[in-house]
Amino acid sequence: MLPPGEITLSFQGPPNERLDALLERQVPAATTWGVPLYIAEAFGFRKIVDATFMIGFLVTGLAVSKADIEKYLGALRRAQVEIDLRPELYKHYHLRSVPEKYRDRVDTRAFGTGERIVFLPYTRDVFAATQHWTEAHKIFPEPPQAPVGYDEAALV
Repeated sequence: MLPPGEITLSFQGPPNERLDALLERQVPAATTWGVPLYIAEAFGFRKIVDATFMIGFLVTGLAVSKADIEKYLGALRRAQVEIDLRPELYKHYHLRSVPEKYRDRVDTRAFGTGERIVFLPYTRDVFAATQHWTEAHKIFPEPPQAPVGYDEAALV
């Protein structure tokens, strides 16, 4: 494990820009997941550290009810189960996410199932721990001027 002083972060933009920077050897390593990870592996890169992340759903108050959100999330749950049970039926859809310049050089049959949706609540404790970790590791040089609290960030 590298000590923090030997780690240099470089924010390269969206996932495909990070993939390009990696494949063009502009960076020595990159955090990737899903299709960009599978493409990097197809080009001979290997995973050196496993990473995980959480992502939330952005919901605005524009004509969306909590019931509609629950229906949408229910459909995503059913789709996730279907992909988990029969991944080979759906891997070809990854090709839609492969940049054109790489399509003829990768085989989506070798890809994994992609990002998984894990339906867990984003609790107050998890929110606080994430904020603390981000601040302790000085991920962002300037903290936000007006930090957002859990009540503003989470739909409960």
